[in-house]
Amino acid sequence: MASYTWEQKVRAVERYLSCGGRALDVIRELGYPRCVGSLLRWVRAMAPGGREAVRRRPVPRGVREALLEACASGAMTQTEAAGLAGVDPSAVAHWKRRMSLEGREPVMRDGDAPMDARVELERVHVELERARAELERTRAELAALAAGLERDRAESRELGIELALRRGALELAGKGRGAGIVVSAKRVMRLMTRHGLVPPLKRARRYSSYRGEIGGEAPANLVNRDFHAEAPNRLWVTDITEFRIPAGKAYLSPVIDCHDGMPVAWTIGTRPDAELANRMLREACSTLGDGERPVIHSDRGCHYRWPGWIGICEEHGLTRSMSAKGCSPDNAAAEGFFGRLKQEFFHERDFTGVTMDEFIRRLDEYMVWYRDERIKLEYGTSITRRRHQLGLVA
Repeated sequence: MASYTWEQKVRAVERYLSCGGRALDVIRELGYPRCVGSLLRWVRAMAPGGREAVRRRPVPRGVREALLEACASGAMTQTEAAGLAGVDPSAVAHWKRRMSLEGREPVMRDGDAPMDARVELERVHVELERARAELERTRAELAALAAGLERDRAESRELGIELALRRGALELAGKGRGAGIVVSAKRVMRLMTRHGLVPPLKRARRYSSYRGEIGGEAPANLVNRDFHAEAPNRLWVTDITEFRIPAGKAYLSPVIDCHDGMPVAWTIGTRPDAELANRMLREACSTLGDGERPVIHSDRGCHYRWPGWIGICEEHGLTRSMSAKGCSPDNAAAEGFFGRLKQEFFHERDFTGVTMDEFIRRLDEYMVWYRDERIKLEYGTSITRRRHQLGLVA
């Protein structure tokens, strides 16, 4: 039960006496006490004249009946009726009992001056409607604030992610690719899923160098979609892919070692000609050790059917293998490499204003990073570092 100080009680009694004995007005204005009965007890105990201060004037019969009618219809409670009349709630109960003993219902009658009660009831109804409207406005404002808060939280999450990405980019620029926070790839994927992030995937038109059957019968498909190799320089795959940017077209010709996915060598140019493929193969063969004679698998592109390519293979003892015509799964290892490369380096990135020379430089840097720094989940380190750990390279 709430307790009130002497000063609070005095203030309530003084307000009651000054407002003409309207107990509910006092409670609404001060916010206390919790019921009319408490206020009237304070008045009887503290006001000059005691009980007479509470009942300074008799309540007209018509007012009493109007208040009882309002209580019977549910328009107000017995306590509210007592506050309007300026009496103790027990007085309202007494009125009700007297009417019940007389066998009468609370009915309004002309000539009993009930207008004060009617006006007061109307005022109470208006205030109740105003309070309900205010409550609805408050609820609407709270809903709008909640929606705005959720938008702010979403924007904060997006901003935090963007700042983290920019911070990581700055760290990479300052320390070299691969530097930064060490974190589980599964954790990154869980965070991306939670925040609705997806990698920039895009299906691009696949470049094809196939120009029909030339140079006689094509070599057999010795790989038969088995791209596993027990050691380096046992099985290589190659292909050419195209990049379209506002400045023009660029072409990448790599050779990939199927032992661990290492790009052994690559060339980049603006024309997908024989020189692009032949120069790449010569560079790759320069890395071979004594007795290393890998199988070199490709699609049926014209670059791999011309005399220059065939001559390099024969010179270094490479065994040629080719996919079936127009069957990309037969060269899935090369296709998979291109897919990862374009997802990480090319798709959904704006190269407006980038010159062709600058684009080729950036692509070459990516290939070096892919070979030397990019973490391969299977090994937990980069391809080059793993080869060093295993003593496969000096």
